[in-house]
Amino acid sequence: MRSEIGTPKKHIHLIGICGTAMASLAGMLQLLGHRVTGSDGVVYPPMSELLAELGIPVLQPYAAGNLEPHPDLVIVGNALSRGNAEVEHVLDERIPFTSLAACIHNQFLEGRDSLVVAGTHGKTTTTSMLAWIYEFASRSRPELAPSFLIGGVAENFHTSFQLRPTRPFVIEGDEYDTAFFDKGPKFMHYFPDALILTHVEFDHADIYRDLEAVKIAFKRLVNLVPRRGCILAYDNSDNVTECVSRALCPVERYGFQPGSMWRLANLRHAGGRTHWNLLRSGEPWAELSLGMAGEHNALNATAAAALAAGQGIDAASISQALATFESVKRRLEVRAVVNGITIIDDFAHHPTAIRETLKALRASYPDSKLWVLLEPRSNTLRRNVFERELVESLMLADEIVLAQVFKQESIPAAERLHPEAVVQRLIESGHPAELHADAETIVDAVAPRMKAGDVVAILSNGGFGGIYEKLPQRLGILAGKQRRAGCC
Repeated sequence: MRSEIGTPKKHIHLIGICGTAMASLAGMLQLLGHRVTGSDGVVYPPMSELLAELGIPVLQPYAAGNLEPHPDLVIVGNALSRGNAEVEHVLDERIPFTSLAACIHNQFLEGRDSLVVAGTHGKTTTTSMLAWIYEFASRSRPELAPSFLIGGVAENFHTSFQLRPTRPFVIEGDEYDTAFFDKGPKFMHYFPDALILTHVEFDHADIYRDLEAVKIAFKRLVNLVPRRGCILAYDNSDNVTECVSRALCPVERYGFQPGSMWRLANLRHAGGRTHWNLLRSGEPWAELSLGMAGEHNALNATAAAALAAGQGIDAASISQALATFESVKRRLEVRAVVNGITIIDDFAHHPTAIRETLKALRASYPDSKLWVLLEPRSNTLRRNVFERELVESLMLADEIVLAQVFKQESIPAAERLHPEAVVQRLIESGHPAELHADAETIVDAVAPRMKAGDVVAILSNGGFGGIYEKLPQRLGILAGKQRRAGCC
């Protein structure tokens, strides 16, 4: 039983509200005047903080009683399945329900310009960049003020969503499935007027059979772009090339290839910033600067710049916007500096993302010892399908520490990543590596060995047992003991 949102204002309940997109949708629905409540099994920042700031109550744990009295509409998150107490109550009581993606399309995208950023990597950062370019440009052209929905908290906005009455709507197009009753990708609901396609790789091994299945999903997305639209596609991926090969709209390639319409040249890193020249059809177009390291971030910025230019935003506004872009929470985010040790949080969820993160850190901290503390938590990393690629990516670090696979019992043994095998392969190849049971034992083992000047990359797409708080706290205690010992 489905229902759409209209007037009068309603009580809307979101099951799985602490997912990044779900919390953002909750905020957008509240802006429309609806009474919004939600529930979840696990609550952690940054979305728990956002919901608290919005005053949206979050009920724990999942229970049928959370839906009494009945809300007017329930939005079911894609992490929920049959057997969940609230899902079962919704079905038993025939409470109207829908999915996040369908709600976004029907309530927010109709009558707007849908600007979609998709791809297996880089879409959150690229979406944030594109939204900021539009926001910056709207200072002189108010009609460009964007609405947006991002799969992370954009630092320039201090939020993951914004709702404006203007036409541009910038949205992250997620390839993950929509809901237990709609197994197609969420991005199939967004009907892009313009599309960025960053990368296409095998990911989400829990829902996609293989790379071919992933490519089919992206080909279907490409097929939704109208002839009057435009696609910006990364130029150094055979998979991306295949996915856009039958597009009926113009396709503009971006990257480092000589024949691409948008080409990066003279890429360089200095003082924590990245600089490059951007050529358009072989001619100098702009000199760009970004306060983030990494070739991948320069590519993300180029994609955002190219789409914005195609929509009529001038090069000067784009250049100034990117120069003032402040990144996204949990994307190379410096969480603490304790006794000269820099602790960085990154959402890396796939071996390719891990590789690019570590390459960016090498560029930013070329003289530092680089630690990696990894929790295999994403549905891809918990499986052994990318074990070889994971080992190769982790080799970019000086010290590698793995935790046990998150909820390993939920992954069939034959498919499960065995971190002890990863550690063994790293050691055999001459790279220091170790395995610990959880965040507490990792902190106990590594904190006493860390020294001023070290950089610590903590990689997880979840809470990692509170390690983001526990490690700085332990390092602070050790530093205090060292200072006291030196005074005696």
